[in-house]
Amino acid sequence: MTSKIFKADSQYKAFIISLVTFGLSYGLYKAIIDNYLAEIVNMSQFDRGVSEFFRELPGFLLVFVLAVLYEFSAEKIFKAGALVMLSGMILQSVVPPERFWVTLAVFTYSLGEHMQFGMRSTLALEYSKEGHGGAALGMQNAAYQFGTLAGYIVIAAVFFLWGGKTYLYHHIFKISSLIIAIGFIISIKMRGESRHEHTTGRFYFRKKYHKFYMLEIFYGARKQIFFTFGPYLLVLFYGAGAMAISILFALSAIATFIFSPVVGKIIDRFGYKIVMVMDTLILVIVCFFYGFAHHLFSMQTAFIVCCLNYILDAVISLASMASNVYVQDLSDTPEEVKATISTGVSVNHLITILIALFGGWIWQVMGIETLFMLSAAFGLCNSAYAACIDAEKDRLRV
Repeated sequence: MTSKIFKADSQYKAFIISLVTFGLSYGLYKAIIDNYLAEIVNMSQFDRGVSEFFRELPGFLLVFVLAVLYEFSAEKIFKAGALVMLSGMILQSVVPPERFWVTLAVFTYSLGEHMQFGMRSTLALEYSKEGHGGAALGMQNAAYQFGTLAGYIVIAAVFFLWGGKTYLYHHIFKISSLIIAIGFIISIKMRGESRHEHTTGRFYFRKKYHKFYMLEIFYGARKQIFFTFGPYLLVLFYGAGAMAISILFALSAIATFIFSPVVGKIIDRFGYKIVMVMDTLILVIVCFFYGFAHHLFSMQTAFIVCCLNYILDAVISLASMASNVYVQDLSDTPEEVKATISTGVSVNHLITILIALFGGWIWQVMGIETLFMLSAAFGLCNSAYAACIDAEKDRLRV
């Protein structure tokens, strides 16, 4: 099947296999990091927000990193990102469980991860045959997600068999480091000179996209609260172990895999405006139960309710695809679409690093109920902006 999608003379096999290994490494890491920070490093809600600030910071700095590496090919940046990821994971496996060192390791790994992120799409498109770009993008995403899901399942099995023994965390970080190293060795075979898009390494602002930028701000804020504090609430407040969290992540990944094409069809059928408004109304319900479940149910039932709502949030987050369709509707050229969406990612990361920093403080001082009501408020602002969308009028703005 891959031979029909990718050019025979490209290094697509090494690319796809390396993506599976990097995804596997990330799955192992992501499945345990919240429990590690809570149980071993003893990070409070505020500390978790600070660590997340530094995890998200590379996403905002990426535009400057790519500007420095503008002479590097996409292959070289992809491999350099792997080395930075490897450095961060090795650091995580050897440093003492102290806030400064652990946060430094988180930042380093995230920097490498973000360096690779943009190059995945570039390489998939470069290696694809003419007319098969979409299939190539789907293949590269599926390869990475397959590895990630495998990582979640492995962690669930490990903690089911050996329990929550504290020494397991550093062993898993070491194994994850080894897997990244294997992925890097595989990626060495990628000797092409694919040029990454310079337009995606610059800020691109035009008045007709101002609603898109605001939508990215509100979406980034509400997304960050769930991404960072959703799992941490389950660990810190409900006492969820690494096995439970990894199973939750696996179920969430499966749900998004199943519903992604469904949401795409809904966007095409009813339009991006309707989808952007409706997903927020569902979000308000999700936020209410996530913040107040422990007031309404027993702790065990509340935990299950929160898990179901976490999966539901992952599904409705797929509606963010609608804003990209909105950009496509406004744009004049494909290059403009790429540059605008890239700028949107930077704007998104700017708000997420601020939410990560202050979200922990809000939780610690005002309570988890306030934090998730704030997420609902951002969602309502998102709906208000989406309801004002008029592509015909917006297109006339300079």
